[in-house]
Amino acid sequence: MEAAGEAPAGTLPGEEESPEMDLSHRFSKQELALLYEEVLYTIRHRMGKPEPHHVADAQELYAYVQKAFGMDAEEHRVSMQRVKELESPIFCLKATVKEAKGILGKDVSGFSDPYCLLGIEAKSQEPAHPDSKKRLKAVVKDLIPEDQIHRTQVISQTLNPVWDETFILEFEDTETASFHLDMWDSDMVESVRHKLGELTDLHGLKRIFKDARKDKGQDDFLGNVVLRLKDLHCWDDQWYQLEPRTETYPNRGQCHLQFLLTHKRRATTSSRTQPSYTVHRHLLQQLVSYEILQHQAGSIAWDGELSRHASTVLYLHATQKDLSDFHQVMAQWLAYSKLYQSLEFNSNCLLHQITSIEYQWVQERLRPEQKAELAESFQSLLTYGVSLIRRYRIIFPLSVARSTERLQSLLRVLVQMCKMKAFRELCTLSPDLPKMVSEALKSGTTEWFHMKKQHLKPMVKSMEENGKALAKLLLEVIADLQQCQKTWNKFFISTLKLNLFSIAYVELESLVAEHVQEQLHEVDSSMSKPTAESLFQLYLNLQELYRMKDFLPERDGPLALSDFHQWFKEAVPQWLQKAYTIALERAQRAVQMDQLTPFGEHNKHSTSTVDLSTCYAQIVKTWQQLNWPDPEEAFMIMVKLVEDMCKIALMYCRLIKTRAEALSLSEQNEGEAANRLCIVVNNIKQLRLLILKLPSQLDWAQLERRTGAVIDPQQIQHTLHHQLDSTVSCLDREVQDVVQALATKLEAGIARHIQELSASNDTREPEDSIIPLMKFLESELQYLNEHLVQENFKSLLALLWHHTLAVLTAAAGPQTSSTQRYKKLQCALKSLELCFHAEGCGLPLETLHSAAFVSLESHLALCSSTSRKLIQKYFSNRIQEQLDASSEKYGAVTIKALYRPSEQKLRVEVLNAVNLIPLDSNGSSDPFVQLTLEPRHEFPEVVARTTQCKRNELHPLFDEAFDFLIPPEKCRQEGACLLLTVFDYDTLGANDLEGEAFFSLRHVPGLDADEDQADMGWVPQTRLSLTHPKPSGDEILRLLESRKGDKEAQAFVKLRKQRAKQSKETA
Repeated sequence: MEAAGEAPAGTLPGEEESPEMDLSHRFSKQELALLYEEVLYTIRHRMGKPEPHHVADAQELYAYVQKAFGMDAEEHRVSMQRVKELESPIFCLKATVKEAKGILGKDVSGFSDPYCLLGIEAKSQEPAHPDSKKRLKAVVKDLIPEDQIHRTQVISQTLNPVWDETFILEFEDTETASFHLDMWDSDMVESVRHKLGELTDLHGLKRIFKDARKDKGQDDFLGNVVLRLKDLHCWDDQWYQLEPRTETYPNRGQCHLQFLLTHKRRATTSSRTQPSYTVHRHLLQQLVSYEILQHQAGSIAWDGELSRHASTVLYLHATQKDLSDFHQVMAQWLAYSKLYQSLEFNSNCLLHQITSIEYQWVQERLRPEQKAELAESFQSLLTYGVSLIRRYRIIFPLSVARSTERLQSLLRVLVQMCKMKAFRELCTLSPDLPKMVSEALKSGTTEWFHMKKQHLKPMVKSMEENGKALAKLLLEVIADLQQCQKTWNKFFISTLKLNLFSIAYVELESLVAEHVQEQLHEVDSSMSKPTAESLFQLYLNLQELYRMKDFLPERDGPLALSDFHQWFKEAVPQWLQKAYTIALERAQRAVQMDQLTPFGEHNKHSTSTVDLSTCYAQIVKTWQQLNWPDPEEAFMIMVKLVEDMCKIALMYCRLIKTRAEALSLSEQNEGEAANRLCIVVNNIKQLRLLILKLPSQLDWAQLERRTGAVIDPQQIQHTLHHQLDSTVSCLDREVQDVVQALATKLEAGIARHIQELSASNDTREPEDSIIPLMKFLESELQYLNEHLVQENFKSLLALLWHHTLAVLTAAAGPQTSSTQRYKKLQCALKSLELCFHAEGCGLPLETLHSAAFVSLESHLALCSSTSRKLIQKYFSNRIQEQLDASSEKYGAVTIKALYRPSEQKLRVEVLNAVNLIPLDSNGSSDPFVQLTLEPRHEFPEVVARTTQCKRNELHPLFDEAFDFLIPPEKCRQEGACLLLTVFDYDTLGANDLEGEAFFSLRHVPGLDADEDQADMGWVPQTRLSLTHPKPSGDEILRLLESRKGDKEAQAFVKLRKQRAKQSKETA
């Protein structure tokens, strides 16, 4: 129960005890001598066969008690001599005849009326031969004088009698004496008529004849038990076989006997003058003290287990003094509870006595002085136990092994003791244990706090030193509360339903608040930096202490620390300034040391970004540590922190660019200068990422929720987000400027190579012509990719792509008849697209496929096509326009078309036209339909066909069929179509255009069928809107027109221009 550096439990302050403590001082020298005489007398007059686990050798026991009592050889010799001179005690055998079972039935009824005769034969009659049975025939009344014979009661009509009678039998010598017990069937004189009335069977009739031959009133022998006293233990309890005198009935049942070997008239002074249990308690106290000290000498805590020697001595003394189990337990409790208050041992040892006393408690068995003694032991242990709990931090330190077990055991002992019937009956004012412990814990907590405060009191009184001392004191308090909450609390809750943490926290929180306010009354805004630093640590410790309130099960009213942050309001500006200064100086040093080279194999920015990240992390940590409770003041703190971090970011940009220029000037290496420029871009981009993370790292969302009631969200948006966005924009401009500088160097090279490509000889293949451009790009982009982070590299690629498209568009601008030139530019565009996409590692396709790219790609595809391809493309476009047309502004024509593969014949039925526009002066028209297969170069042998002319009709019904012989593959060509032109017949001049319609042949019914269809009946009608060509012209027509040497192109353009002249469409 001792803590390191503290006095043993139960020792008053100022008292010290020697490590080799001799507890003999607890008895006077005379008392100890009398007690020693008692124990020597006990050993000398030992009786009974030793128990298996006891010490049999008397000399061993003498040696043990000599050590236990601290007697030297001379003192032992004198005491031993005196004991030898004392009169021997009267030896007694306390025999209890408990019961018997399975005895013989001697009466006519089949039962017996058994009783026992017992006594001690002074000198055993040993048989002449081991097999002789002569001795066994002797009975008690023949061997033992009548005045020494004891008799039990007669139990009528049973074969399993129960007596439970105890007899004290005196004897002189255990070596020669023997115990005898005879069991008899009591035989009363009865009439034959009465016996015949009890007759139940033939066996009973035989008994009647046997009784008739006996003497009247003679009892029947049922069996006997003969035991040598030297074969008995001090205490024996067992069943013995009843032995016969003859072999007639060898199995005569069993008898249950208890034996206790005791003393009468012990000649020792203690036995003559003190109660037996008092002497036994003193002896127990002395031996247990010795046992505990023996364990302490070996640095082992005593667990309550007595040694074999001590157990033997105490057992002998208890049996010789005939102490009841209850009085033995009483003695043990009184001894152990007293020793617990002075020596260290496991309090679990007391639980056994508590349980035993509770089980055997009968108040009337104790004399008044014994009751008073027991009551005093209860009160003394309770007072002492509560005092230990009050000082549990010192008595049960966690640094000492098994401290938690010892305290838990003590709590259990006190709780169980207060629940005892004996405690409630003897202690008239039964205490409220939880209340006592609660008060003790409160006072103990206050004492501990003042002790720690005194211990940590600074030698030099200054605000700085006071702040440091307070911070240390807070750490001690927090550590103690953590121990309460994590370790001790569960023990107090489980045993006493007391929340130790709540008790300790409420006390300590109040004491801390009072003490800190006393020390901080001199704080003002002009404090020194060291003072501010010490106060910051104190603030953090107070914050941690205040957070521990969350572990309180319930709270009544505000805590003393509720507004503790207000005590430090004057120090906050200095804390923020210090955080800014440290970050700024570190960033400056980082730039000065930066060689602008990648600091790792997989990194593309330099070392200063790592230091800058650490600076920002430290500022973020400062904000998190402050955790300022007042929302309005917290917002102002946040504004200051964000402003400081943005200033550091802009300062870093300026310094890192200056550093790059300085290094480049000193080396005059253009390649290295570009490399450093890449690192600068990467660093600024990394800084931008750090800035963008600030809202989440500083948790602006939570701040906005906290300040919602006092600050307009627009103000937060305007102040914080505007500041951050402004800084990010500045960083973006810095990055853009550097990336633009890098891009400008490449743009000139790209423009030069595209110009050379455009002017190269048309005889060269396009794939060969673009090789110089691609090699140039591969070299330059590979270099930049290695030195720029991916995001910056993609920004550069985007600039270059935009520029490249502009150069290619300019090169493709002038119209020329050379398709080879356009093929080279088209090949270049495709190759550049693949290069800038880089299989997904470069720019994404959505970025590459801008409007400029799509327009250029389409333009180059047209310009690089042959005239016939362009004509086919033209008709494909007109077919698509036909499909998209929804208006019948110029009317419509209805046809049926069917292709017959077996005949390679296309059959077209022109059914009718509707809603034609009137083109004659009479308000009507004379329509007819011209059918041609386009493009003409695909169907050179097929002549145009026309329907009959329908006079004065705007809704003509033609119902005419035409057959065209054409192979199926021609129908599947791009742009293959049936052109239906509706004219208004004019006798004098040229026919007027009513409209034209384009019917695609690629999906004509029957074209993809394996067999010919039977007839046109199943073919659906197709209604085609009539359209007019747009007079604004068409890009394909302009391209064809530019090819002056191509007669086919010129003829096609001429035809379409003529058609366009007749168009009613306006520009």
